[in-house]
Amino acid sequence: MNVSKFLSLILVFLISFANPVFAEGDLWDNYGDQNFYGTEGAVSDEDFDKAIDSKKGGKKPKKMKGESIQQSNETDVINQLPKELPVICMSVPVKVGENAVLPVGHYQVASEKRGDKIYLKLYQGYDLMAEFEAVETLDDFEQPEVHFVDLITGKDNRLKIIYGSIDYNAYVNLEPAGEQ
Repeated sequence: MNVSKFLSLILVFLISFANPVFAEGDLWDNYGDQNFYGTEGAVSDEDFDKAIDSKKGGKKPKKMKGESIQQSNETDVINQLPKELPVICMSVPVKVGENAVLPVGHYQVASEKRGDKIYLKLYQGYDLMAEFEAVETLDDFEQPEVHFVDLITGKDNRLKIIYGSIDYNAYVNLEPAGEQ
């Protein structure tokens, strides 16, 4: 039995290594050919020097097409950034009008200026959950970014939503809803 396994193993090796391989057009066909890279002959020193001198000649670099990114006023660049609404986490329920309550949750905040008044709109998904009239201010609330929104606890546990954009900064004083 060992002899038959040995012979079958040899037969498998012979069959697997006996496959003919045809390699046509490979790079080794041109090994040693002087015209391998498409040149007609060797380049003389004169031709080489002429080519170098033609590249050194007084050609000025071409100006790139398009606008320069370096601007002295970055307002246009900031305004063209994708409009992603900032998110605020309301950690306590808040009164919205006399009987309505804004529950605890995460809200996207959008602002809208109508006439002289600014309104902050709080969304969950595509649903408008609340709209507050805000007070415009020049205070940036010491925020490191241009676009921001935050919830600040003030005096007597009152809440303040602060909002900033490239156009204006605003805030809204809110009253917690209390135990419901």
